[in-house]
Amino acid sequence: MTNPSPAMRERYLADATATASPAKLLLMLFDRLILDLTRGEETLRAGNRPEANGHLKHAQDIITELHVTLDVDAWEGAKGLAALYTFAQTELVMANVRGDIEKVTDIRELMEPLRDTWREAAMAVAAAEG
Repeated sequence: MTNPSPAMRERYLADATATASPAKLLLMLFDRLILDLTRGEETLRAGNRPEANGHLKHAQDIITELHVTLDVDAWEGAKGLAALYTFAQTELVMANVRGDIEKVTDIRELMEPLRDTWREAAMAVAAAEG
């Protein structure tokens, strides 16, 4: 099988995003965030700052999206989560500016358990509904 064309890939991603549940969208964002952070680490290690910058800026965009869509009045822990997003965003900007691999790793390691927790919560909700 051949690889899909970029247009086909974009269409597939657009369709997947448009039909995803809010929980699935959240997980898609977190999965891509972790991927961007991992790629940022790898490209920084390889000395490719321009490519790393692209990955890290995309990760920053995702954190911004997570933050601005968070309803801080929805549950008691939301304000703490908002503070975590602010911290991660600030640290990631500084890591990108300085080319600090260790800081990028720290942010990835901070976000991975959060992603895993959201995944567990989404699976529990899906099991309860289904």
